[in-house]
Amino acid sequence: MKASHLTSPPPGNERALLVGLETPEESKWDHAESLQELGELVKSAGGEVVETAIQRRPAPTAAYYIGPGKANELAELCRKSNVGTVIFNDELSPAQSRNLEKVFDRKILDRTQLILDIFAQRAKSKDGKLQIELAQLQYLLPRLTGLWTHLSRQSGGIGTRGPGETQLEVDRRRVQEKIARLSRELGEVRQQRTTQRQGRLRQHWPIASLVGYTNAGKSTLLNRMTHSEVYAADQLFATLDPTTRQFILPNKQKLLLTDTVGFLKQLPHHLIESFKATLEEVAEADLLLHVVDLSHPLYEQQMDAVQTVLEELNAWGKQMIVVFNKIDRVTTPALIEYALHKHPGSVAISAVTGEGLDQLFGEIEHRVKSWRLRVKLVLPNHLTALVAELHRVGRVLDISYQDDSIALTAHVPPQLQGKIKPYIAAEEGDPAEKKR
Repeated sequence: MKASHLTSPPPGNERALLVGLETPEESKWDHAESLQELGELVKSAGGEVVETAIQRRPAPTAAYYIGPGKANELAELCRKSNVGTVIFNDELSPAQSRNLEKVFDRKILDRTQLILDIFAQRAKSKDGKLQIELAQLQYLLPRLTGLWTHLSRQSGGIGTRGPGETQLEVDRRRVQEKIARLSRELGEVRQQRTTQRQGRLRQHWPIASLVGYTNAGKSTLLNRMTHSEVYAADQLFATLDPTTRQFILPNKQKLLLTDTVGFLKQLPHHLIESFKATLEEVAEADLLLHVVDLSHPLYEQQMDAVQTVLEELNAWGKQMIVVFNKIDRVTTPALIEYALHKHPGSVAISAVTGEGLDQLFGEIEHRVKSWRLRVKLVLPNHLTALVAELHRVGRVLDISYQDDSIALTAHVPPQLQGKIKPYIAAEEGDPAEKKR
């Protein structure tokens, strides 16, 4: 039994068959778009899509994900078309992967493994590499038994005890120990990032994070705004490691602008968990710039996917500007008007041509100015939920716990000012504001 389904494919022009399962819960349009996105992921990983197959079923089968007859039919197609890799559009269970490898006699990958492979290729920084290795090991751990299926063929009993079983446990323990070590190292990375953020707080500069679906144009916008040369490409997950640049608005207000990894529908949960050291930059930002590719036919679904990830990062509810990008590719002006009307306070731009950037800068100035109310609060001890909300959507500068109260100083966004009004001890203007 080969263990190739446990490893990511090497870069190169691999010939791949894409397999999707269309269920009644998903529309044909959404499923076709998801498969198209899977094809883009294959290209990003260095592969070539040779064939695409879709089966319609009420639900996946426990053994093969697709039906056994369909699996045999597609295995024959792979042999005729010289396809070396079969990629499924959902995450497969360990049993499904093993069973499919027996039928296809080809490398079997799922959507999660493909995304992990792309991340492994793109991660450049030490912490980025740590994060992707942790995610890969977390994916591998429940699939280790696939390496030892030759033992299970004897149906238990005599011959199945001893070294083989012991070796499997040894491998499990080694992977678990490595996961624990990587988690500790990433804990140190998170502490270092916290220290860096505290240094930025002392500068009293607002921090804005660019968030959005992968390939929405975040890095191109960062380069346009800050005159940087961050790597930007028309491909999925071109940016993995966060980049922070200083930016000065037309009114001379300084802020820090951070580019982040793009989001995706069906982004594996343990990948989000592993990359939290990086994605904390989003959770700690004062302002989010949600960059949206308005030229994409399913831009609204992509916006929903970004919201889902932001909620998981406990960053939804922060002050946000929706930035509709790539308007140079939009052929229907009414679409731009519709999007701007549906999302008040949004702006439409082209990061490539620079169109609309003045409106974006003006909106950022307005949001930063309205956000920078600095207050001292004395809260009753039982209002811990409000303290958590201040941490999440504002910026807590200092905090101390008394016997029956919580004293803190914070920058508070407009949407919380009514809620905290009864607890304001004293108001101050921001020192940075007074200097200007």
